Amino acid sequence: MNLRIEPIGLVLAVIYAFACWGARKLSLDQFYLPAGIRVAALLLCPPRLWPYLFLGEYAYFAQMRYPMVEKYGLAWVVLGSASLMPAVAFVVRLHRRMMATTTETWLLSIAAASALVVTALNIALSELLWPIPPDMPALTGVARYVVGDFIGILTVAPLALLWATRHSEPDWAAMFLKPTSMALGLMTVLGISAALLPADSMTMKTSLQVLMALPAIALTCLLGWRGAAISVPVLNLIIGLTTPKPYPSSFDPSAFTTQLIMAITGIALLVLGSRISHYYHHYKIRDDGEKNAIKLARSSHVTSEMGLRERALHLRKIGEGMDISLNEVVSWLKLHGHHEIAGGLLDTAVVHSRQFRAQASMVYPTALDHLGLYVALQAGGVREAWDLTHRVSRPRLQGDPCQLSIGLQLAAYRAMTDAVSLLLESESGQIEVRARCGRFGRYQGIVVTVALLDATCALSEATMTMAVERLAGRALAYGGVVQCRRNRVRMALLEMPPIASHDAAHSVSVEYVKTTGRGSSQALT
Repeated sequence: MNLRIEPIGLVLAVIYAFACWGARKLSLDQFYLPAGIRVAALLLCPPRLWPYLFLGEYAYFAQMRYPMVEKYGLAWVVLGSASLMPAVAFVVRLHRRMMATTTETWLLSIAAASALVVTALNIALSELLWPIPPDMPALTGVARYVVGDFIGILTVAPLALLWATRHSEPDWAAMFLKPTSMALGLMTVLGISAALLPADSMTMKTSLQVLMALPAIALTCLLGWRGAAISVPVLNLIIGLTTPKPYPSSFDPSAFTTQLIMAITGIALLVLGSRISHYYHHYKIRDDGEKNAIKLARSSHVTSEMGLRERALHLRKIGEGMDISLNEVVSWLKLHGHHEIAGGLLDTAVVHSRQFRAQASMVYPTALDHLGLYVALQAGGVREAWDLTHRVSRPRLQGDPCQLSIGLQLAAYRAMTDAVSLLLESESGQIEVRARCGRFGRYQGIVVTVALLDATCALSEATMTMAVERLAGRALAYGGVVQCRRNRVRMALLEMPPIASHDAAHSVSVEYVKTTGRGSSQALT
């Protein structure tokens, strides 16, 4: 233990002593706030500063119990004052490992254990050391003091825990203010209304105090354990401060019954809030993992496309060099009178050059970068390949694809060509290709449909399975879906701006599935 005197420690001892003194002025035996101050201080301060908390506790007890020496004896004053803080510190120390867990239910364990230990010490020392043992039955005293300490701890300690973890999740503060203000305002109104009722309206007063639990429950459901950490202390504080207290050790049976109900409610709210936060934490980790996976998938697609683009540009340069060389040969042949050979060579070169360019454009559609997806489909090599099969009708293309990002257009291009190739390999009959670009709410995207022209001819199960396996990766990378219904494969790809969440894009995809129904591509307008 570091015994070097630290100025901050002495300041802490003074602040702690005054906090306990002020809290005692507001307390009852059935609502003992210094017990909460004690646990909160131990939770907030590192163990190296705990000796100064002991010093502050002894100073607080010295000014309060020194006048009691003649009545209760010096032994009780010294032992009763010196044993409480070390006992609670030992309880908190035993819970240090539990504090590393993701849930905050360990706070209830600390509160219960501290209340029991402190009550046991107080009752035992008073029975053993007082000249005249207390006239209150031991079990009654235990029940009253345990509940009072437990409620006091639940009033102060959750606020300390909330303050200690304020930087753990930076985004929670943005959604904290409005619902908290509404819930606390409603609880305050109900509490003041109950306090202003006449003394003979105990049923109505108790009903209003119990109704204060409803905003607390709502706040817990909205904010998890943080909602419980702010609502449970305020709930206990309002009830405790509105309880009549002619003197510090007074007791109000009706308020005690209400406090018992609220103590049980506080336990339930803290447990519920911790479980809500626990599952929300796991959901957020999984959601962040899904976002990162989608981001990496999209980056991987774009990177592979850029590699293909470089390869296509290199092939284009090779093709241009071959054309220049062939033109030089043709010119030389014509110059030396070999016109027939030059003409035949020129015709062959033109055909091969066109085929070479078509194959290069199928590696990467360079026309898409400048003229958009639809021009790349109608003027590139993929269109010539489709025409050679005599099975693919002229695509029906609607909307302006240039409004979409290059990455999404490339994904749609690959998905469309892969779907056509799959149907050409696995199915018979004519194939129809349709695409429509547009907006869906705040999102823009494209719907692509590749279908057999014969509506009565359904796709086989094997084709549907392969379509989903081959196409789903590109669709999911852009927040889209792939559907196989009857004679068609339908895909929707949507833009997901950086500020939009994966949840929003996923909900758009689900809504698209619901609204498009059995096969219409009119969802994007």
